[in-house]
Amino acid sequence: MLYLSPPEDLSSLLVGEPSYRAKQLERWLYRTPVLDTSEMTNLSTALRERLQPNLWPFRVVLTETADDGATRKLLFKTPRETSIESVIMGYPRRTTLCLSSQAGCAMGCTFCATGQFGFERQLEPGEIIAQVAYASAILRKEPLPDSPSRITNVVFMGMGEPLANYRRVREALRRMIDIMKIPARAITVSTVGIVPGIRKLADEPWPVNLAISLHATTDELRSSIVPINERYPLHDLIAEARNYFERKGRRVTIEWALISGENDQEEEAVRLAVIAQRMRAHINVIPLNPTPLTAQSAPSAATIQKFMSTLQRQGANATLRNIRGASINAACGQLRLHAEGDSGRLRTGTATVTAIPRKGKA
Repeated sequence: MLYLSPPEDLSSLLVGEPSYRAKQLERWLYRTPVLDTSEMTNLSTALRERLQPNLWPFRVVLTETADDGATRKLLFKTPRETSIESVIMGYPRRTTLCLSSQAGCAMGCTFCATGQFGFERQLEPGEIIAQVAYASAILRKEPLPDSPSRITNVVFMGMGEPLANYRRVREALRRMIDIMKIPARAITVSTVGIVPGIRKLADEPWPVNLAISLHATTDELRSSIVPINERYPLHDLIAEARNYFERKGRRVTIEWALISGENDQEEEAVRLAVIAQRMRAHINVIPLNPTPLTAQSAPSAATIQKFMSTLQRQGANATLRNIRGASINAACGQLRLHAEGDSGRLRTGTATVTAIPRKGKA
């Protein structure tokens, strides 16, 4: 598989070809990705035909759109029948790809569909970077309405915990930044709070953005929502996030899934504002999206507005996020809800979907 090989090793796949072919192929894979090797016009026909079966490390089994075409979800299957999901979101000045770093997730956050159905395996660097390449290639042929016809931003907010797959995610970042030439400042790595991983990311040469899935301001509540808090409690997480800001000069983002009756009280908003100021962070508030294995739900519109007003009154920088892709289960926390062979049903908006049964570790 072409993307599963490091770009520096492409020449080993081109035995009998001139040495410059490796650079030509690298450009087609990373700088001007194409859906089919037949579009690699400066390679010989015979070589293109030989490379085609190995172009993608997955096949596309489902494409869905929502939000008047501005959101597109891609469901991939690998030869090992692993499901991978990516979401492309178009905005007037940017086109963002939300990609996956793991198949499933072991973090067990109560509100997240990916975690509810367990962990399957780590994604390889080539499987991560191929999501970016495929999205770039399809946008050239089928751009989203009223948005750039290329990937301008990448967020590691799909399936999985990126910092629990650190070595492979780091290699994917290297290829994105050094070879694809995606600016580091246009890439965001999201974590539920893997403190050693944040420290490693701070040591890297790239000023990527960091997002923290916080969701609670006390250890007791956070541990019940985000179990990894038992290992990396709030005090340590806040300190490491502050350190990241000081070392990289990049404002950290706090992701806050607003859950009715759990973290939507005024006192939580007051404490959250204090934490955000200590971290020098911006807060993204996201009303909870429905998932099949929890009774948790979003608060009422009035409660949401009160929560936001309290944050603003306390001097916090906060944004109430628009929900994108909920009708196709592409919204925050909903990935891994639509695949072949699913069991257990969920209906959101106009889409009826099924959820992948939990599997053991690969």
